[in-house]
Amino acid sequence: MKIKDITACIEEIAPLNYAEGFDNVGLLVGNYNDNVSGVLVTLDTLENVVDEAIEKGCNLIVSFHPIIFSGLKKLNGKNYVERVVLKAIKNDIAIYAMHTALDNSFQGVNARICEVLGLQNKKILIPQKNTIKKLTTYAPIENAEEVRLALFKAGAGNIGNYDFCSFNTEGAGTYRGNEHSNPVIGEKGKLHTEKETFISVIYEKHLERNILSALFSAHPYEEVAYDIVPLDNIHQEIGMGMIGELPEEKSALEFLSFVKETMNAKGIRHSKILDKPIKKVAVLGGSGSFAIDNAIHKGADIYITADIKYHEFYKAEGKLIIADIGHYESEQFTKNLLVEILTKKFPNFAIILSQRNTNPIYYL
Repeated sequence: MKIKDITACIEEIAPLNYAEGFDNVGLLVGNYNDNVSGVLVTLDTLENVVDEAIEKGCNLIVSFHPIIFSGLKKLNGKNYVERVVLKAIKNDIAIYAMHTALDNSFQGVNARICEVLGLQNKKILIPQKNTIKKLTTYAPIENAEEVRLALFKAGAGNIGNYDFCSFNTEGAGTYRGNEHSNPVIGEKGKLHTEKETFISVIYEKHLERNILSALFSAHPYEEVAYDIVPLDNIHQEIGMGMIGELPEEKSALEFLSFVKETMNAKGIRHSKILDKPIKKVAVLGGSGSFAIDNAIHKGADIYITADIKYHEFYKAEGKLIIADIGHYESEQFTKNLLVEILTKKFPNFAIILSQRNTNPIYYL
């Protein structure tokens, strides 16, 4: 078992392409081709977590948060980030993080919050833009079906639960070779023209490398003519936050008490309690002040997130309740989710849930 086998499993539900531009995801320390002795899954990678990995014989730490977020100019152990990286390198321990890639996954952080709170009919709160692309190409009629099937096998033509493909069998184009071409039909070095079929498929952007590889492998031409354009269509299963519904309405105080207990929150900071029941609930793990307006627009009765500043509570404006349950508290179940995913894929391999509490905040 190699590190790349473990990370490929995670990236099936959280492709790194879907991480936010400000983030730092992927293999932060180590080599993808190194063998794995065991995997320790954690929310944060701290020195005591690296010590735990050493104790338990794990040479790969899968961490939700990246320990290296901004650039490191020196490694001399003067702060906790440098000490963690140095200790990991010294003990041949790799560190992998997926952070906002998992935030944006339909099966990720916010899906787990919805599950814990018992929310139904969940949908993405802020669908991510520019996640869908369209590829168009031409192929000889006799080769078109092979090319089309290769593209489908690589993941093209399917977005979520829907299939999309245009396939013109009328021969809508021609290919003209040049003095360097070696076409399937005709003699090398001679120009020729033959009828072609137009093929157009859409795909999720993280599949582009596989789709182009499939196109080049299946297509009979040495030089394949194709075009790729991004689409404005919004992917409904990729993005930040989620919104769902409770099976039955609860009063605001009843629901807040339920959230406090269920999410193990030491306290909840919230905006003014409104005199209406809670049915529609928006959630966003981690810092979520940027999505307050989205929660209001989607008709949420309450928005559960973290790291709300004083003046940001005013944004509720009597339209919903903003509830700050704490950053760690909102993401705490993420490591359990990762353990479940990896254990299901690798049932006979050492996938260990970290027992270290990495919450830096304490309460009186």
